Amino acid sequence: MSDYRLGDINYMAEDGEVAEFFDDFDDDNYPAGGAAAAGGADMEADAYDMLTRVTDTSAAQARRGQDIQGIPWDRLNITRDKYRLTRLEQYKNYENIPLSGEAADKKCKQMAKGGNYYQFFHNTRLVKPTILHFQLRNLVWATSKHDVYLMSNYSVMHWSSLSSNLSEVINFSGHVAPTEKHAGSLLEGFTQTQISTLAVKDNFLVAGGFQGELTCKRLDKKGVTFCTRTTYDENAITNAIEIYDSLRGGINFMASNNDSGIREYDMEKFQLLNHFRFPWPVNHTSISPDRRLIAVVGDNLDGLLVDSQSGKTVCTVVGHLDYSFASAWHPDGHIFATGNQDKTCRVWDIRNVSSPVATLKGNLGAVRSIRFSSDGQFMVVAEPADFVHVYSTKTDYTRRQEIDFFGEISGVALSPDDESLYIGIWDRTYASLLQYNRRHTYGYLDSYL
Repeated sequence: MSDYRLGDINYMAEDGEVAEFFDDFDDDNYPAGGAAAAGGADMEADAYDMLTRVTDTSAAQARRGQDIQGIPWDRLNITRDKYRLTRLEQYKNYENIPLSGEAADKKCKQMAKGGNYYQFFHNTRLVKPTILHFQLRNLVWATSKHDVYLMSNYSVMHWSSLSSNLSEVINFSGHVAPTEKHAGSLLEGFTQTQISTLAVKDNFLVAGGFQGELTCKRLDKKGVTFCTRTTYDENAITNAIEIYDSLRGGINFMASNNDSGIREYDMEKFQLLNHFRFPWPVNHTSISPDRRLIAVVGDNLDGLLVDSQSGKTVCTVVGHLDYSFASAWHPDGHIFATGNQDKTCRVWDIRNVSSPVATLKGNLGAVRSIRFSSDGQFMVVAEPADFVHVYSTKTDYTRRQEIDFFGEISGVALSPDDESLYIGIWDRTYASLLQYNRRHTYGYLDSYL
């Protein structure tokens, strides 16, 4: 993966942020005289404050026609539809292989819209997700339908949608050191750790850093449990982390790094169990439901299925046109998906990997995150900005719900019971956390009866 932080590149959100609306703000929409006549500068400041005021949006307000992000389109001199077209035309997708997205566009057709699986519930602008590295977007995790963990600048934050309470879990801007002693743990800890990726499951949290740092915490205990540095290589970014139930019992986690390795640790004694090496930087890994196979993708056109015990390659999947940054397994253990900078998500069946089961094309950029629902009915696919797609697996991925907004996506998360879908939006003006709730075919009276 490219060794650039978000601020090091100029094609990202700063070129097309929602903040640009205010460059186009139409003062003619406001009457002359009064406060405007007394002081034009004050009027402009008041108008800007009104447009950017931090307000949440509820499902009831959205049903009445309010924008889910609180963007006051009626006070801007550009319509939402027109701005959407502008974003689609001007957003620059990052590619390691030139024109990979254009080549995929020619080969792939978009699946039909029309699915309606999750409905908008709430947008919280008190929560402000952020992104460190433009290619790494796994920074939002839900441990229940009400509890969400995410990165906001240097801090891991916890949001409770039930109590509307935002609290800090770990602040990495200062000194973070473990309170427990484990072999291999860096008791001196870290200072000013830049967090590139995050994983939270059950009572465990693991944060990966830009210099190969790993910080582990039990959410039911105070302090940090374990700190280590996977490598001291110059290009040591921790690209992805997955927490899972191990084949031998207990909880393990796996870290994917830019030094071309994946490392498996147990979460009881925090010991390194396996270290598998590859010919290229590993951007993402995910382990199969039976814990026997690992899907491995990185700075290579092809993806790998690897034996989880030996690290040996079982087979190679061929078809993507650029580097991949996302993978996920269907709970049936036969199907897995890979997300690529060629703007496609490809779905594979391990029983026949000669060609993908489905090739799903995005709207404007790389597929940065993929999540299957726990019941296997849906697959959530996130682009880098503006679009999250929810595919129905029952229809062989031929129908999708398109969730449409404006802003860079810091991560997507389904709650363990599949009832809530959370989307982190990073934007200088409209940063927020979107919550969608699963639709059910029964109504209140059905439940009562």
